[in-house]
This record gives sequence, structure tokens and C-alpha cells, in this order.
Amino acid sequence: MEALDMNLLVALDALLDTNSVTLAAQRLHTSPPAMSRTLTRLRGALGDPLLVRAGRSLVPTPRALELRYEVSTLVEQGRSLLAPRGDPDPSALRRTFALQAGDMVLTELAAPLLSAARAQAPGVTLRFLPDSLEGTSALRDGRVDLEVGVIDHADPETTVRRVLADRVIGVAAADHLLVTDRVTVAAYAAARHLSISRNGRAHGPIDDRLALHGRTRRVVATVPNLTSALFAVRGSDLVCPAPALLSASALPALGLRAFEIPLPLPEVAIGMAWHPRNSADGGHRWLRDLVQEILLRSAAAVRPQKQRRGRTDQDTGGGLESR
Repeated sequence: MEALDMNLLVALDALLDTNSVTLAAQRLHTSPPAMSRTLTRLRGALGDPLLVRAGRSLVPTPRALELRYEVSTLVEQGRSLLAPRGDPDPSALRRTFALQAGDMVLTELAAPLLSAARAQAPGVTLRFLPDSLEGTSALRDGRVDLEVGVIDHADPETTVRRVLADRVIGVAAADHLLVTDRVTVAAYAAARHLSISRNGRAHGPIDDRLALHGRTRRVVATVPNLTSALFAVRGSDLVCPAPALLSASALPALGLRAFEIPLPLPEVAIGMAWHPRNSADGGHRWLRDLVQEILLRSAAAVRPQKQRRGRTDQDTGGGLESR
């Protein structure tokens, strides 16, 4: 192996294809003397003259004729192996992708993503995993291929792409006073609140903003995710926060209404995270681009015209409640 020189295969392919030292040198952009020296090395390595003089031309030996097809195939395979790959044809993909998405994103993402994947890449299987793996080494270990949602726990080995910024609104039953009447800080603070927290914490950014007005709120319960919160608010006098764009389709389906919270709250930054080993992979890139397209299209469909100016990438995101 120490004496193995793969360049000799390329030179041998050119020599056997052209039966000419001069033409082989031209093909490989080298000089005829250099190619002649390479032919000498090949003769020594193979124990055969390969090309011999016949009049004014060179003709291949029987050994050279035996090698011609095999050498050509090896060189072509080597070129193909080392050539950069373009974007794959999604219809030819036969892969399974594991996605981890929070429930507030999953409600807007799952159906259109499944539909688009079926149309573009019928050989792709999507596995939606719960967000219980969030903040673990699942991306690094390969248990999760793509995480979608509020990415606030990325480690140095994780690549994160910001997709969109959502704003926080209040949600209540259609006949709630905060929906039918003018919303003031005092009225909002006096309502019965439902907090969304995976860790069961009642205090969050809303309480910090209320404290600046000398107000506190009564959090009567906490639930771990947005879906549970929306079902709990339905038919009750409770209110809860929600991302405006990502909850727009769920609210009318549940008979709920949105209202503006009279407080300056941090944005909800929605993004994607993956391990860098997948960055250059064509199939993974197809999935990332498709997820981003669906989320942006969903947001644009419900975003008021005055909000379409968007935000800069320098804006920082924030959660709905305490994590």
C-alpha cells in the first residue's frame, strides 16, 4: 500500500485509450517526457511493456487489452466517487427522518408536511417525536434528525436556523370580557390565568411585565403544552397566552378568540436545529427547506398586512411562559 499511486491508474487509462504517449500527455495536461516516465513505471509495476512500437505507432500488448476495460471502469468509478453531489431527486429518496417538534408548531406543520412529502418524496417516512428529548444529546446521537420549534438550548455542536418570529396574544372563550370589551392592564391582570410550562412553573415573562405596572395575576393552573391550554380555556373563563401565527387555525376550530395583551412581550422565535453532520446531506437539506417553506407559508396566510414587514435576524426570541 505504501507504493500505491492511484494517479498511475489515471495515466494507464489515458495511455490504453489513446495508444499514444503524446495524446495521453495532452489529455492529462502534462509533458510527453513526463508521460513516458510514467509509462516506464507502469511497465515495471505490471511486468509488461503495455505499449510497443509498430512502425510509427504504438500498439497494446495482450495484457494491455485485458486491462483496458477494467482500468477505465475503475477510473470512472473514482471520478464519480469524488465528484460533488448535487441536490437529490426527492422522488428517489428512501429514508426515514425523525422530527422533534413542540405542539404549537406541530399543529401547523404535521398535515402540510405529510402532504408535501407524499407528493414530492413518497419513499420518505416521517417520525414525529415528542419534545421530551429537547435539550438532550438526541441531535448529536442521531436519534433526532431535525428539531423544530423554540430553540433555546442549542449546544456548540448544533446548527440553528431562525425561521420566523411570532408574537404573543391572549386567548379566551368567544364571550369572555377580554374579547368583547376593551383590554386594559388592570382587566388583564384581574382575569383567571392558565400558564403554559413544561416544568409546572407559573411565573414567566407576563408576570415580569405586569410587575412593572405594579400588578400581579392569579394563575389558577399550569399545563405542559399549548394544545392542553386551548382545550382547557374552551368553555371556561380562563385566559392563556398563545403564538399568534401558529395558533391562528386552531382558535376558530375550538371556538376561541384572540385578544391583544396590553403588555410589551418578547417574541416567540421559531427555528430549526440539526447536527452539522447533516448540513451538506442533500436529503436532509430537502427536508429543512420544505419545513421552512411550510412554516413561512402558514404564517403568511394569517399574518396581517401590517405585520408582513417582519423582523431582523438580530431580534431575540422569548417563550410564552416559563420553561
